[in-house]
Amino acid sequence: MGFQANGIEVEVVQGDITDQSDMDAIVNAANAELRMGGGVAGAIHRAAGSELEEETRPLAPINPGEAVMTSAPNLPNRYIIHCLGPVFGVDEPASTLLASCYQRALELAEDAGLESVAFPAISTGAFGFPMEQAAEVASRTILARSGSLQSVRRLRWVLFSEEDRILHEEVFESVLNA
Repeated sequence: MGFQANGIEVEVVQGDITDQSDMDAIVNAANAELRMGGGVAGAIHRAAGSELEEETRPLAPINPGEAVMTSAPNLPNRYIIHCLGPVFGVDEPASTLLASCYQRALELAEDAGLESVAFPAISTGAFGFPMEQAAEVASRTILARSGSLQSVRRLRWVLFSEEDRILHEEVFESVLNA
């Protein structure tokens, strides 16, 4: 399903973050060392191959709330934006750090003149951030930033399950209409 927010198209889909060929960049829910891990980071690193780890090695480590951008070897996208989300209950203030991930990713996309970015649900897997709370933080952050975006015209959440897609859609619609 799609929404319009301040001239930006926002989509919410269920799918594979590594299979978003119509997006300029995908976002990696990275670990501090920017290496292969589980979940999203594992899927992206497996699809991109060893070239990605070679490119990320000199950029690590990063701190919660930070983001860096690399090329996207062996993927259909131009770039990967690597964000380190907070570990819920450990990295505080978790909501502020999660919002910073989305803000920094959008800043990097804008700086590169990108038109489209696909996000996973950052910090909601092994990092334990409750899905609904994370969706609300992400939705509020994207809406707050959408009015000042110049090059970015399309944003997409790519969620692992249909249940997560429905939840993100409902939360985004609620925040949009608040």
